[in-house]
Amino acid sequence: MTVAAIDAHHLISKIYQAESRRVFATLVRLLGDFDLAEDALQDAFAAAVTQWPRDGIPDNPRAWLVSTGRFKSIDGIRKRARFDASLATLARDLDERMEDEYDLDDADGIGDDRLKLIFTCCNPALSPEARVALTLREVCGLTTEEIARAFLVTPSTLAQRIVRAKNKIRDAGIPYRVPEPAELPDRLDTVLQVIYLVFSEGYFASSGESVIRTDLTGEAIRLARLLGRLLPEPDVNGLLALMLLHESRRPARTDTEGNLILLDDQDRSLWDRVLIAEGTELVEDALRSRRFGSYTIQAAISAVHATSPSAEATDWTEIVGLYDILLVATPSPVVELNRAVAVAMRDDPQDGVALIDGIFAGENLLDYPLAWSTHGELLRRSGEYERALVSYRKALDLSQQEPARRYLQEKIDTLRKILGA
Repeated sequence: MTVAAIDAHHLISKIYQAESRRVFATLVRLLGDFDLAEDALQDAFAAAVTQWPRDGIPDNPRAWLVSTGRFKSIDGIRKRARFDASLATLARDLDERMEDEYDLDDADGIGDDRLKLIFTCCNPALSPEARVALTLREVCGLTTEEIARAFLVTPSTLAQRIVRAKNKIRDAGIPYRVPEPAELPDRLDTVLQVIYLVFSEGYFASSGESVIRTDLTGEAIRLARLLGRLLPEPDVNGLLALMLLHESRRPARTDTEGNLILLDDQDRSLWDRVLIAEGTELVEDALRSRRFGSYTIQAAISAVHATSPSAEATDWTEIVGLYDILLVATPSPVVELNRAVAVAMRDDPQDGVALIDGIFAGENLLDYPLAWSTHGELLRRSGEYERALVSYRKALDLSQQEPARRYLQEKIDTLRKILGA
């Protein structure tokens, strides 16, 4: 393989990572079918692997991929139409769609194909679970396994949910478009949930070799910005603020070897002050509106962390108060867990342990590795090393992310030495 061919293959790989879901979204618009679009996407990249090393990289790779995928799909349908008359009709219909496929990425406008696809996937005709699962799979490219872990269901159950959602969109003729203004509020909560789940998977990956997946965090922020221009509601800005404030800490969250660094131990000089300033301003604007929801409250908590000069100087009383408000707005075991940490920091680690014990007693978060690792950390700080060791081991058994597993194993090894075990 020549140097030029190697460079081309490397570039194709980078383009696939960065652009494949945008290409897919445009193919859905042009072909009107999820499965056809997925096949066309794969055909387009297969053609790129063959042709680009030989012919050179096109000036507009995304346009080339969309055009190639579309025409390969239509050509395949024509060939199969000899055996199925209904496919001949489909091929004619696709030929008659004279949309301009070269106007592919109005990245700063509300015509973005991926934003249209999100709203399609979040149609109220679908169940809430199906909306989120379908969007994560089809818009953002998360694997079925990754989404299943987020939902705490088996991959086969999740796959069936996605198939049913696709069939519902096809059978009900759900349109591929951004909803009319009057329809938008009904769709907003699910769209925000989807975007935040994408960000969360990127911010703290559920599995794999890295803590952070910047492709997902960046995409979630991009989509939130687009949504904010389409629908400038306070909680849209609140969600964007939350993600920006989290993202501001990314350079300090791992060391040079990819190992996890907890918030208290991070070098705050590495935090991105530009993102902190933007996120804080968005939080303040949303709070002033007095029409905010849970994302804005979470962003306010993150803003307290982001603007504190050190872990010791953090206003934990304010953070506990904000969690109290959040529990009323969005009661959940995860919010209770986060509040327990804040109480432990404000008062005493044992107070946090007691709160987490109560969560476990209610049979909540028993399969959530972060709950057990948090429990272990607070027990360690309380001097209850034997109980801490048990909790760290449970967290290790549940965790599928390598940096987290290394961190937990280090904690386990340290406690074993202290205990002489």
